[in-house]
Amino acid sequence: MEDTGDDDRIHEGQAEHSTFDGEDIYAEDGSVRSDFLMHVGAAIADRDLLFLRRHVARLHESEMGDLLEAIQPEQRRQLVSLLGADFDLAALTEVDEAIRLDIVEHLPNEQIAAALGEMDSDDAVYILEDLDQEDQDEILAKLPFTERIRLRRSLDYPESTAGRRMQTEFVAVPPFWTVGQTIDYLREDADLPESFSQIFVIDPTFRLLGAIDLDRILRMPRGTKIEAIMRETNHPIPAEMDQEEAAQLFEQYDLLSAAVVDENGRLVGVLTIDDVVDVIQEEAEEDLMRLGGVGDEELSDTTIETVRSRAPWLLVNLLTAFLAASVISLFEGTIEEIVALAVLMPIVAGMGGNAGSQTMTVTVRALATRNLDIHNAWRVVRREAGVGLLHGVAFGVMIGLVAGVWFHDANIGGVIAAAMLINMTAAALAGIAIPLFLDRAGADPAVSSAVFVTAVTDIVGFLAFLGLATWWFAIR
Repeated sequence: MEDTGDDDRIHEGQAEHSTFDGEDIYAEDGSVRSDFLMHVGAAIADRDLLFLRRHVARLHESEMGDLLEAIQPEQRRQLVSLLGADFDLAALTEVDEAIRLDIVEHLPNEQIAAALGEMDSDDAVYILEDLDQEDQDEILAKLPFTERIRLRRSLDYPESTAGRRMQTEFVAVPPFWTVGQTIDYLREDADLPESFSQIFVIDPTFRLLGAIDLDRILRMPRGTKIEAIMRETNHPIPAEMDQEEAAQLFEQYDLLSAAVVDENGRLVGVLTIDDVVDVIQEEAEEDLMRLGGVGDEELSDTTIETVRSRAPWLLVNLLTAFLAASVISLFEGTIEEIVALAVLMPIVAGMGGNAGSQTMTVTVRALATRNLDIHNAWRVVRREAGVGLLHGVAFGVMIGLVAGVWFHDANIGGVIAAAMLINMTAAALAGIAIPLFLDRAGADPAVSSAVFVTAVTDIVGFLAFLGLATWWFAIR
């Protein structure tokens, strides 16, 4: 990594923009205020360290993250360089990966190591995990031995697991201690976490025995043994567990924190509700993005990166579009004779596509939250088939009447009504069956369902409408 040390003298005089006295950096719509961005940009250009320390360095890490995302890339690097040790590296946990890497790559490893030493372990891991192995090793080598071992242990766990998300700072005591000993320990030990709500109970090998909430300790007499008031931790989280599954445990059991254990049941960390909220938000955003076929794309990505991310599924969509077009080509003669068919057939396919997308979205979300499984799948399939059938009848009658009046031909109306019924039912079945099949096959239904559901509704819609029209007008 390059060192951004600058020998130029930093202007510390109070420029005109240093008179900014706003406290809230956000506008009514939640975006960063334009006047604040203007003042920050001017302060960066003038190297006004007084303004930056007074109005920027004081920001909460989430506010700093929003500011970094709002300013230009070159301004980000200059801002971080000017603030130096006053820049809270924890703000990088609040920005896109591309922005985080851009900033970190322009910081000296010495500065990163110094900042990581002051951060919670989960935030430190969040920053370290995106770095090259060489930079990781160099930064970790500059940290105290105990901190280095903790961070290496977290980095050894796979990405998106509880072990990567956990904090390695926790409070643990033996079961034979008294409440009084525990309270004295909490008051006197300087290396305790800044905040915690539980104390864990462990044996000499660090195996997890139980936990006690802080409020319970405060209510007990000093002579009470810890083992007498501890409760079993009914929901310890394996370090290898996927972070989304861990978040579901928090939701199901209303947890504020949970112990993280290794394969031998030894306590290695704690997962807290603030980390889980981040996980839930990330997973929801990821599912939403994947439903649109854009994967892990971020707003800070370059044009080339964005093109590379979106192109594969657009290519698959192009291939399925050719399949739909080939179905249309089978009925060229019918379309030439009855021009109304060409006008109406996009309606059938479009309505089917929308209906399929509705069912698919509900299904993918239910699979992601584990609300849909083998035990209730058949019931949900029957329900969606019924929904598709009723929608098909309702909208079929509606479009049939409109088409019949529009083209002065009741036969056209009847054909499109029947086609709508068929396609809406097929769309509902495809919307639930395709995600279920992909999930059972080990594929991610959020990524790949949309293309295949659209293909089914297009092909079935064109085939039903044009096929019925060809058959009906042939027997008249």
